[in-house]
Amino acid sequence: MLRVPADFEKIQASRPDFRRDAEVTYTKSPNPAWKQGDGANDGGACLEKDHIEIDPSEEGRPVASNYKFLISAMVPRPIALISTRSADGKTTNLAPFSYSQVINHDPPLFTVGVTGSIEKAKDTLKNLNDTGECVINIISEHFLEAANSTSINAPYGVSEWETSGLHQAPTTVVKPARVKESIVSIEGKLVELKEFESRVTPGKKTGVLAIIEGVRFWVRDDAINEERNLVDLKVLKPISRLGGISYGRTTEAIEIPRPEFEAS
Repeated sequence: MLRVPADFEKIQASRPDFRRDAEVTYTKSPNPAWKQGDGANDGGACLEKDHIEIDPSEEGRPVASNYKFLISAMVPRPIALISTRSADGKTTNLAPFSYSQVINHDPPLFTVGVTGSIEKAKDTLKNLNDTGECVINIISEHFLEAANSTSINAPYGVSEWETSGLHQAPTTVVKPARVKESIVSIEGKLVELKEFESRVTPGKKTGVLAIIEGVRFWVRDDAINEERNLVDLKVLKPISRLGGISYGRTTEAIEIPRPEFEAS
């Protein structure tokens, strides 16, 4: 669990206000004149730096150190705000996961990493395992606080829909609702669950990988082009996960064409 600084409210108050009208801008790449074989664009400065080696399983290294290291190094990470419901339909759940990614397009496949084990599954994993269904919702700037609030450690049966104030919208193929506020939502069917065991404490199950197939896409009409194949970044305004309790905005982008190999 990441601790919030005791004086966080004071720190927050000292910062500039959030710029809701910030536009997405495109800049040149760091070195527009770069050509094949040039290497890094910093003139070799990075080659003068030294590195240290870390064994994630070394004796005496707390598992929490690996967690803090990884979430601060593997950034930015997309966040899957996942909605599920229990097998009996009596309880619903909404929770964010930043161990998530799209891994294929035909079929559309997504991965989500969940801490814990199948045997002692928390809300999302329990519901996903029991029903094989979920909705992956993309988080945008306009409901960041509400999305963050769904990470609350509420007991099973308490719905984060209510505590967050987010609204349910109908789905077609799966039973869990999608988030109405979300510009992009994906109805998903579970393909497989893969459980992993601790290297530090053999026998202890510490994580589960869920592979999910997207069976329906939902996108707000002002965010999609006529061909229905491109989501407008300026409308989506996605939020990403950084280290600690930090989130990232995407307000600046760089375009670099993929090179074509030419045989000499």
